Amino acid sequence: MRAFMLVWVGQAISLLGTGMSNFALTIWAYEVSGKATALALVGFFFVTPMLLISPIAGALVDRSNRKMMMMVSDLGAGLATVVIFLLHSAGVLRVWHLYVAALIAGTTQTFQWPAYSAAITMMIPKEHYGRASGLTQLADSASGIFAPILAGALLGIIGLRGILLIDITTFLFAIGALLVIYVPQPERTAEDKAGEGNLWQESLFGFRYIFERPSLLGLQLVFLFGNLFATLGFTVIAPMILARTGNDEISLATVQSAGAIGGVVGALLMSAWGGPRKRVHGVLMGWMLAGIFGLGLMGAGRALPAWAAASFLEAFIVPILNGSNQAIWQAKVAPDVQGRVFSIRRVIAWLVNPLATLIAGPLADVVMEPSMQSGGWVYRLFHTLVGSGPGAGMSVMVLLSGLFVVCVGLAGYAFRVVRDVETLLPDHAVAAATGME
Repeated sequence: MRAFMLVWVGQAISLLGTGMSNFALTIWAYEVSGKATALALVGFFFVTPMLLISPIAGALVDRSNRKMMMMVSDLGAGLATVVIFLLHSAGVLRVWHLYVAALIAGTTQTFQWPAYSAAITMMIPKEHYGRASGLTQLADSASGIFAPILAGALLGIIGLRGILLIDITTFLFAIGALLVIYVPQPERTAEDKAGEGNLWQESLFGFRYIFERPSLLGLQLVFLFGNLFATLGFTVIAPMILARTGNDEISLATVQSAGAIGGVVGALLMSAWGGPRKRVHGVLMGWMLAGIFGLGLMGAGRALPAWAAASFLEAFIVPILNGSNQAIWQAKVAPDVQGRVFSIRRVIAWLVNPLATLIAGPLADVVMEPSMQSGGWVYRLFHTLVGSGPGAGMSVMVLLSGLFVVCVGLAGYAFRVVRDVETLLPDHAVAAATGME
């Protein structure tokens, strides 16, 4: 696992810089606009290209050198940050510029995730898939601990430009690590030959692959609906906390850092443990617990201790949830088609995320917040749970999102094709050895 660990270190350093700039830009955008919609649109423009370009990206990843695709992705994200840095240095940065940067970063990340996932499958043995996923999420969570703290501490000293410059520098570590390692390319399988064709045909192959396997489709529908409801809630958490604390960036940083600590603890557990033996329990129970603790407690909480606890618990659960799911897919899908299949897997899981982000901001600003302030029906139903004042309407949104996420996890257990996915589908190594498709 030496090569994997080197790539992991480079990505961890890069994620720290990205987390710092994201935190600083969130504060900047909310101070400039004062609207949840402004923050929601950044997420919309980041996710949308992933859905539109993913089919082609997956085909190109399977056709190309996966290490090179990862390097191009890192370079593109770094260039987007450079543009924001130059605009801010010139004194002309506007909120809409963040949307363009998010569009560029989202486009490059469309290639990063399937290439990285498929590369890991080739670099390490199957029994370490869960641990590798835990380590990957550990890098993300660890950056989340230090990024808000460092950004909050340095914002008043070096300003937004200084933080953006740090982010630009950290991209060099990610690219440098990739330059010195070797990523083996997979051998061709019967599944790859079945998906041969022009770029358009290969782009659609992932849809056919998943739809021909009801268990994989059912698993992704759990993520589609889970992400729909979770996005409605998580999109407004940052503005909710800022609204309920009078734009106290230290409170927001504390909540985000608590979540990052929870993510580190969960990722460390996943890295050492590898997840439950029946990984689908990690997925479905993970969704249920995330709904209860991550969104339910967050929405019902009215002060920093409750928000920090909710953030910690939700982030603790996510590495186990995502690691279990990733291990299932890496074991079931042949390595030489993982670029195409994993790209479409993301399309299905995130299909409604742009819609959810577009709805969340206006729903908070136009419906929920005014209703909680004017004593409307929302206030009468929920004021005993979430209180009143600025941010209370967004608290209701977060609380209800948690309830629906719990229902998604329960629904997964209701269908055998989902709860028995690991026994209904053979591992790709077994299928190749027996000639099964």
